[in-house]
Amino acid sequence: MTVRARLALAVLLAGLLTTAGVLATLALAFQRVEHESAYVRADAFLGRVLAQYDNLLEVHARNPEGFKQFLSSLLLFEPDSQLYLLAADGTVLAHTGQVVLPPGFKVALEPVRQSAAAAVDAQARKLAPYVMGDDPEHMDADTVVAARALQQRLIRAAEPVAGYLYLVFRKQGLPGASQALFHSSLAGPALVVVAVLIVLGSALAAWIIGAVTRPLRVISDEVAAASRDGFTAAAVPRLAAVPTEKLAGDDEFSRLRQGFRALLATLRTQWDALQLMDRFRREGVSNLSHDLRSPLTATVACLETLEQRWAGDGRRDDDRHLVQVALRNTRNAAGLVRSLGDLALLDEPEFKLEPMRLDLAEVLDDIALRFGQRAAQQGVALRFEPQGGEAAVAAVDVELFERAVANLLDNALKFTPAGGQVVLRAGCANGQVQVAVADSGVGVAADALPHLFDRHYRARSSVEPATSDEGKGLGLAIVKRIVELHGGSVEVSSAPGQGTTVRMFLPAA
Repeated sequence: MTVRARLALAVLLAGLLTTAGVLATLALAFQRVEHESAYVRADAFLGRVLAQYDNLLEVHARNPEGFKQFLSSLLLFEPDSQLYLLAADGTVLAHTGQVVLPPGFKVALEPVRQSAAAAVDAQARKLAPYVMGDDPEHMDADTVVAARALQQRLIRAAEPVAGYLYLVFRKQGLPGASQALFHSSLAGPALVVVAVLIVLGSALAAWIIGAVTRPLRVISDEVAAASRDGFTAAAVPRLAAVPTEKLAGDDEFSRLRQGFRALLATLRTQWDALQLMDRFRREGVSNLSHDLRSPLTATVACLETLEQRWAGDGRRDDDRHLVQVALRNTRNAAGLVRSLGDLALLDEPEFKLEPMRLDLAEVLDDIALRFGQRAAQQGVALRFEPQGGEAAVAAVDVELFERAVANLLDNALKFTPAGGQVVLRAGCANGQVQVAVADSGVGVAADALPHLFDRHYRARSSVEPATSDEGKGLGLAIVKRIVELHGGSVEVSSAPGQGTTVRMFLPAA
């Protein structure tokens, strides 16, 4: 999910929660207003009753049976409301309800006392704008109640309150009229105001989201373009083609874009310098390799001639030994120069392969025959083992492929003692051709395996000085570069004393 979508979702959820909160607040406020207005009306009604009849307890004592009808005649306040005459301990003495209450039924005194105190004390009235108490006919729910304290004409000091006149103003949910009033108020101006505020807030949020995410989107597109195209000649000028006025501004996004473009320009400059240095390096190595080949070849020819001349002269044995050392080192130098030139050529961006679709098993069989005599002279068994299944057919540059396999074989024979074996294998599976060269030689330490294909790195040094470029750490580097040019990969597995296996993976044709 994009940042813009997340912000939009967050704003939507915030708007919905705000709407629900506003509606809940309106409902609670409306209910509170209803409770307060009901309480005020109920308390005023009780005040009027007591102003006319201040001897309710005496009236009840004289005629308990007719007192209920007397209370009902007083109750013209609300049809659903009920009047109760309570004793000082909360016992119901008389009431206007139709439900028969058990003898000695009591209501909770705390709301009764709180309402009675609020009727005569303004400070208590502020603390309790309305009182919720018991409804004797519906004890499972609270309702708005009002109460006034009653006194006997003969006041006793120990009993200042002789009873209470208790009014239950039922509001079990909103009545039809109040409910209609609530809906009309909410659906009218209040709902319109809420809707307008939500629309304006959503529009403002959408504008903020667009203003925040649009520069981020442009920057992310530029980063993606730089990541995709790199620092090629076409990438940076395309980014720099944006008009400068679009970058104007002093906000964080403008500074971020300007900083990114400055960083990109610096990296492009450094990249150009590195490319120039790399081109000079390749050209220098290639020219040096080309210039050194001729004198080294001539030196090898001269040394070979001296060795042949002194071959039968016993007096020249010491000189002949020196010539052999010089000849071996010169050949090593010639091979190294040739490998450096080959690597410089393979590293050229303009270098192109000349692939041909071949069965690699036939190519490997020919290479095994070519190295067979050398292996026999060293006492090493060399064989080719074709793998069953699909034919190992791939599109390869024949010359480069043979060079890679020859480097691996030369390396394997060099580090395999007499009595060992070297095996060539080729097979095809999962759309890849696998070519493996396995030997039973000295092996490679685990810490050296990650660096085995690095240039000029030599891990196995337990044999005589190398006689070719591979011994100088360039052979496996050339192998890796050739395989990469073919779109493949190379890996090696080895352990000291257990031999080494190098595998080349090439796309199957």
